[in-house]
Amino acid sequence: MSDYFVYIGTYSNGGSEGVYVQRLNMESGTLSPISAHGEIENPSFLDLSPDRRFLYAIGEVGQVDGRPGGAIGAYAIDSSNGTLTHLNTESTVGPGPCHVSVDATGRYVLVANYGGGSVAILPVRDDGSLGEASDFVQHEGSSVNPNRQGEPHAHSIMVSPNNTHAFAPDLGMDKIAIYQIDHGSGKLAAGAQPFMDVDPGEGPRHFDFHPNGPYAYVINELGNTIVSYDYDAEAGTLAATGSVSTLPEDFDGTSHTADIHVHPNGKFLYGSNRGHDSLVICAIDGATGQLEVIGCEPTGGKNPRNFAIDPTGTYLLAANQDTNDIHTFRINSDTGSLEKTGAVASVPKPVCLKFSALS
Repeated sequence: MSDYFVYIGTYSNGGSEGVYVQRLNMESGTLSPISAHGEIENPSFLDLSPDRRFLYAIGEVGQVDGRPGGAIGAYAIDSSNGTLTHLNTESTVGPGPCHVSVDATGRYVLVANYGGGSVAILPVRDDGSLGEASDFVQHEGSSVNPNRQGEPHAHSIMVSPNNTHAFAPDLGMDKIAIYQIDHGSGKLAAGAQPFMDVDPGEGPRHFDFHPNGPYAYVINELGNTIVSYDYDAEAGTLAATGSVSTLPEDFDGTSHTADIHVHPNGKFLYGSNRGHDSLVICAIDGATGQLEVIGCEPTGGKNPRNFAIDPTGTYLLAANQDTNDIHTFRINSDTGSLEKTGAVASVPKPVCLKFSALS
């Protein structure tokens, strides 16, 4: 089984050198350092182009070359050793970017700006560098939590598997904004269903699609829940079908969810809890897409802001931001359970993990 390059986004204020490149040994689950790249400050969330030739990293900063807005940086990937060459940096237009997705053609990069409650789309040039944003949409609205939901906070943006729509959970509005992507003009138009409402106070954060069924899922940061949806890919619409808690019934502390991923085999879903510092494990009903909680595994550190499952579904890597480490778990593909491998990598303030196969 071939190893993988792993690209790790971090926060610079914790002694980080930027985007880290490491190699995942698929026999042992261990990570080995390759390089680090510090051209962008706070390069927290990352995504790769479909052909794995380019990497895009948001930078949680206030301005870019005197222009207001957060940063989005483009890198070329050396396929021989995984190292990065910085191409350019553009503005995300809105402040406080927190998430990035590349469309299936590799022609557009989409960003969510948490601080400003907005989303934007940027064109990709032939050399992988970024042009100025071709569209920007400001969200409007609020919800019931005065401390966290007094204004919009777009928390992620995910391009649909068929590349026609983008889904942007907004924690501040308690809505999932749905956009139709115009690939000719690089514009975002309101979908046939412009919004999917989430229960008041839930605070939707991250979103994922089922790999082979008409289902989608959102994890709610404030409510500590995961909602399942029937997903109509052609229409780009959602219909809620159920909800589960991410926390054990006997937990009475403070915790907020973060990340969510469906296993490549479509049988299991995982979500991270910050505070409880664990991964909730859910079984997916293949006939309905609904969830059943079947386990909860400690991540081995504090504040699991992000985690990732390698493309083969063999390993789950949990990034613990506050303990500066990444723990590797082996996934039982029959039961969904997580087994500690003992492999722990030290990385300052790890936030996001992306895989790319060695060439």
